[in-house]
Amino acid sequence: MRHVLVTGAANGIGRSIATRFARDGAFVTMVDRPTSALANAAADIGSETGTAHTRTIGVDLTDAAACTRTVDGVFTDRAIDVLVNCAGIYPATPFLDLDADTWDSVQALNVRAPMLTTVALARNAVAASTHASIVNISSGAALRARPGAAPYCSSKAALEMLTRASALELGPHGIRVNAVAPGFVAVASDVNPVSGRYADAVSRNPLGRSGTPEDIAHAVVWISGQHAEWITGEVLRVDGGASTGAVDLPLHWN
Repeated sequence: MRHVLVTGAANGIGRSIATRFARDGAFVTMVDRPTSALANAAADIGSETGTAHTRTIGVDLTDAAACTRTVDGVFTDRAIDVLVNCAGIYPATPFLDLDADTWDSVQALNVRAPMLTTVALARNAVAASTHASIVNISSGAALRARPGAAPYCSSKAALEMLTRASALELGPHGIRVNAVAPGFVAVASDVNPVSGRYADAVSRNPLGRSGTPEDIAHAVVWISGQHAEWITGEVLRVDGGASTGAVDLPLHWN
């Protein structure tokens, strides 16, 4: 049974990733802030797949020491086969209103935490002579800037380079590192499917629909698994083709 650690597992994409791994028979350690949402997510997954398939750890991943301590503790109990760094925040802040605290809070969770969990897992895996697969959840914002999201866009671009840099050094140790970059994903809690903005976002990809958390979960399970064993340092863009080009430009300009 594979052991998978998922950060940001309480809601949205992270929860779907944890669910999918559990459905496939993995033991999933779900890490997020210590809230009722985390407990509820684990309970729902447990009722479907069996409580023996999940456990929860409530932790603030902006605490650098806690990142390392969490991974060390989990690995000591049970070697980690797959690490999914999904925890992240996306504050909407106009550029002229940015300050150091806002910037640092985004980088701490979106970049520093994945770096620290990756380092901790790699050190443990190398010491134990085990292999591992790490998947970082990036975003289309790593390629295309968005208004009011400079900290977030910058953090995801940094995360993609962290993915490549760590893959380069960890590959010889049998540790693969990849990223999955979602496009516009409709999470029920924050999307209005009848709004003009929703329709505009959907129209910007060739497949003509928004993504679902399950679309991202399928990609994560695949790239972390045995059928992708010769892939590392890559960013898999799961965005309905939105990153392929400007689909909304006219065929004729006159």
